[in-house]
Amino acid sequence: MPYYMPYYYGFDWTYLVLVLPCIILSLWASSRINSTFKRYSTQYSSRGITGAEAAKRVLQNNGVYNVQIQRTAGNLTDHYDPKANVIRLSDSVYDSTSTAAIGVACHEAGHAVQYAENYAPIKLRSAIIPITNFGSKLAMPLILLGLLLTSLGAFSYTIVYIGIGCFALSLVFQLVTLPVEFNASRRAMESIQEGGILTAQEQQGARKTLSAAAMTYVAATAVSLAQLIRLLSLFGGRRRRN
Repeated sequence: MPYYMPYYYGFDWTYLVLVLPCIILSLWASSRINSTFKRYSTQYSSRGITGAEAAKRVLQNNGVYNVQIQRTAGNLTDHYDPKANVIRLSDSVYDSTSTAAIGVACHEAGHAVQYAENYAPIKLRSAIIPITNFGSKLAMPLILLGLLLTSLGAFSYTIVYIGIGCFALSLVFQLVTLPVEFNASRRAMESIQEGGILTAQEQQGARKTLSAAAMTYVAATAVSLAQLIRLLSLFGGRRRRN
């Protein structure tokens, strides 16, 4: 008996109901971070502090002195590289004095501080990256292999569910990422306030930029969760019917 899938004349309703709304949320979140960053890229710090200088202040205020700050090409390509122990700030952030740039730079500095303080969630995320990357590459090939081997009965189910289990690792990664990103943003805003990097009025630009960025991680988690539920619905339904 072929795998049961809730299609209606070839249309997959599980995708429409579960996954598509989350993809729309993800597209909205991506658009929002770009528009928010662009908006507050024209609101400049009255104190003339650049993104690179702001990141350096966050590090120093937290007793971290061994992290380099470098420029990297691109727009919103900012990240902290724990292997090289380097904060890389994009062209639109590195030497910009905008409140948006300062928010992003301080957020990346927050990640560096997390590593320096052995913040548990970021250590866990780093530890599971190789496993989640490996699992995400195996997921769909295993599911397809299980579909091709339906003549083997229960063994084909096992292969499919191993594939779904590998896919679930991506959701685990997203769930671990959420507290890491939220905490880095919280550290950033605390440092901006306590260090006097931005005035009280200017802090709104940095805060809104970081809030918009956080939504992209929430949306990514929602997409992974919806896709996992969809896979379980598609393939779990067939087994029950058998």
